[in-house]
Amino acid sequence: MNWLFDLGNTRLKLAAWDGDSLGEVQALAHEAGDFADRLQDWLARVRPGDVCWLASVAASAVTTQVASALAGHGNPARRARTRARCAGVSIAYADPSRLGVDRFLALLAAHARGPGPWLLVSAGSALTVDLLDAEGRHRGGLIAPSPAHMRSALAARFPALAFAGGAACDFGSDTADALAGGSLGAAAGLIERSHRRATRLLGTAPRVLLAGGDGERLGECLDLDSEQAPALVLEGLAVYAARAGEDEPA
Repeated sequence: MNWLFDLGNTRLKLAAWDGDSLGEVQALAHEAGDFADRLQDWLARVRPGDVCWLASVAASAVTTQVASALAGHGNPARRARTRARCAGVSIAYADPSRLGVDRFLALLAAHARGPGPWLLVSAGSALTVDLLDAEGRHRGGLIAPSPAHMRSALAARFPALAFAGGAACDFGSDTADALAGGSLGAAAGLIERSHRRATRLLGTAPRVLLAGGDGERLGECLDLDSEQAPALVLEGLAVYAARAGEDEPA
């Protein structure tokens, strides 16, 4: 059995992979006080000889913590690294190490779903947008603050805007609603603009995949069709694991 670990900035997502399909995806907040205990409880499922694959964009201390837990359990992690080419995908970055492994794996997952083109959106700790054409060429991407971080930045700079909560709507009737709607609308606007520019560039409209904690909320306010893909990085990690030792050494 293979076990896939997607270590992000706030959560560890994990799932079993039997070489064909993903098992149930679970998520553990690694800033929680009981994270180490919950991880050990989960590792009780991992058997001798099972292979663990780890993709991490988290801080080095958290990455070391998870990798050490896996090694201590007798199943040292095989780390996923961004490659210039893998599984039919070629990335736009001249230096592969500068493209986050989460974005790289999302590209692999999208290409494995079908020829595209695809516009991949991750609405997590940051908002990222990546374009993948029908031939598997990554055309580049964008990084912007997430809606939550937009609000945090405003509150830090302007105390009068330190309002929590609120309901996102087209035109808010109080400050909290206006902040909720403005931050979400700014993110949606970037996605819709990227979709228009991608359509102009490629001559056909890309399909939109949404991942990340705010993916569902963003999907509800977009003026274009989209598909939720909450486990996209894990899907890509499965593709990466399946191709280990082929295109380049893992």
